[in-house]
Amino acid sequence: MSSPSSRRRLPLLSPLLPWLLLIFLLPGGADVNAAEPRPFDARYHLEVDGWPNATIEHRLSRDGGQWLSDMRAEMALARGRERSRFLAGEAVRSLYYASGYSLLGVGKRYALDHEALARLPDRQAALFALSRRAAEGACSALCELRYLDHRGRETRVEYRMLPPATLSLPAGNFAAVRVDVVEPDEPDRWLRFSFHPGVPGLLLAMEYHRHGERRSRLALTALDLPPR
Repeated sequence: MSSPSSRRRLPLLSPLLPWLLLIFLLPGGADVNAAEPRPFDARYHLEVDGWPNATIEHRLSRDGGQWLSDMRAEMALARGRERSRFLAGEAVRSLYYASGYSLLGVGKRYALDHEALARLPDRQAALFALSRRAAEGACSALCELRYLDHRGRETRVEYRMLPPATLSLPAGNFAAVRVDVVEPDEPDRWLRFSFHPGVPGLLLAMEYHRHGERRSRLALTALDLPPR
């Protein structure tokens, strides 16, 4: 049975930390016919009921044979940042993760090294992996996902694939692959991720629903995608 603290791991239970919306997930096992990574710079607009809107920036870049994921969020009351270094072969392997936030001048920092990440990925590397699996249609039923949160705690959720869709966003119109994610102990709360089918790690949109109502949404507002 999950403890009360484990039930709080679903994103948006703490709207003061909007960057924690983007808790990203990785299915177990290797990625088959994995799509090649591509660098990108993306900007998003985040709306959270009852809180100021936020801007989120996400950059995926190459450093030799490794990939760096850097995500930053800023709103009127707080700011935060997450960084991840990982390998992106047939399977994704995390090497390092760091995050931090500041709320009204008070903040905390977290870090996970390669030893802590030997068994499961951090959530930034897992964003990349989940989007790639979604584009491949790797799961045809309800699937289990495991990853490490910012404190290094193992978290388990479930996800299911949805039919593809075309999204009209501030950054343009995009074909999208979509997944719904739910924590088993909190079935009335769920997340819908929409990913770019050809660019691993590129989130197009996200929605958070609770008790049948949408409580927040994220939308791509700008994208810099260098040619191959």
